[in-house]
Amino acid sequence: MAKLGTPAGVAMYVGAVLGPGVLALPALAVRTAGPASILSWAGLLAVSGPIAAAFAALGARYPDGGGVASFVRRALGPRAAAAVGWWFYLVVPVGTVAGAVVGAQYVGLGGYPGTVATAALLLAAAFAANALGLRLSGALQTALVAVLVALLVVAVTVAAPDARAANLTPFAPHGAGSVLSAAGVLFFGFAGWEAGTHLSAEFRDPRRTLPRVTALALVAVTVLYLGLALVTVTVLGPAAGRTPVPLTVLLAHGIGPAARPVTAVAAVLLAFGAINTYLASAARLGAALARDGALPHALAGTPRRSLTLLAVLTAAVLGADAYLRLPLDTLLRATAACLAAVVTAGMLAAALLLPRRTPTWYGALVGGAATLAVLAATGPLLAYPVVVGVAGAAFHHAHRAKRARRTHPDRRTSTAGPVR
Repeated sequence: MAKLGTPAGVAMYVGAVLGPGVLALPALAVRTAGPASILSWAGLLAVSGPIAAAFAALGARYPDGGGVASFVRRALGPRAAAAVGWWFYLVVPVGTVAGAVVGAQYVGLGGYPGTVATAALLLAAAFAANALGLRLSGALQTALVAVLVALLVVAVTVAAPDARAANLTPFAPHGAGSVLSAAGVLFFGFAGWEAGTHLSAEFRDPRRTLPRVTALALVAVTVLYLGLALVTVTVLGPAAGRTPVPLTVLLAHGIGPAARPVTAVAAVLLAFGAINTYLASAARLGAALARDGALPHALAGTPRRSLTLLAVLTAAVLGADAYLRLPLDTLLRATAACLAAVVTAGMLAAALLLPRRTPTWYGALVGGAATLAVLAATGPLLAYPVVVGVAGAAFHHAHRAKRARRTHPDRRTSTAGPVR
């Protein structure tokens, strides 16, 4: 299998971080915090630097398909690693369905049934690309990210002349606390940095390539996210919180009716890019977890076995969404809660594994504190990572106990004294 270089690596990272977040999150953030949502974007971008740098340092030192779970295993032991692995692995079906639905809403074919059908096609295409191998997947990602970046730049550029300072008032109509609440859902669009760590072993030279890839991706994401957030608020004003397709409305300011088909294409590309990267990461994570006893041993070896299980789980989530019509906000916040838990654990591992009193070590402390605050902002959905984490740790414990009984079949399991 071909190794990743800098262009493909940057594309995979940018695709993971941007993704469908640029399609739905600006509107959700404005709905939650008004113009003050700009502070939520800026705050998350500020802590993305330290988080990305810490993950790059860990990936360069300990390249492994297990990603954050592997780092946590080194720092905190196998049970904690199993919990982290389950957080990421079992939230990917939820997050990819949410991303596919967001992209499908922009296409807008056939009402709700058409949205579900379009989402299913997006998911099937991403699974097929990953089944064909990382080389095709990486090449596709490079091309798709180049196109979507160009489209976002056009959207911001054509809408910027219509910006009005009056749209910034009232700045915080829902109070200062709404800024943190908006960050709770916006984290869905900032959690791609940990996804790339699962691909760290796929780089030609992780120690040299990974920090460079991370820095380039961080610059691109910062410029695009800040530009999009500012233009959304200053051009659309309060209307930004009422439309499910803010990117279409922004483009319409410059190109008119042609905005709808253009943003439909952008939506498909963005959603596919993010889903593609997360499936590639999760498939390798599943194989690594099975190797370490945190998932059934049958998934060990080739990532395709893990990819098959992900396909089954994703189909189940999509079926539940189609039947129950789950709110998109709930899917996004549940995903953000698990990913915030993963990042928090990763920052703790970085604080324990990286050299003390270095820039990346201090960055891990800052990033960990910030993601703890985001985790608290997810509210009742915090129960999701708690339940999943406990289940992961319990599975690993049961696996180790079963293996111990097989290794020492004559060992008594009772704690009672010897039979007289």
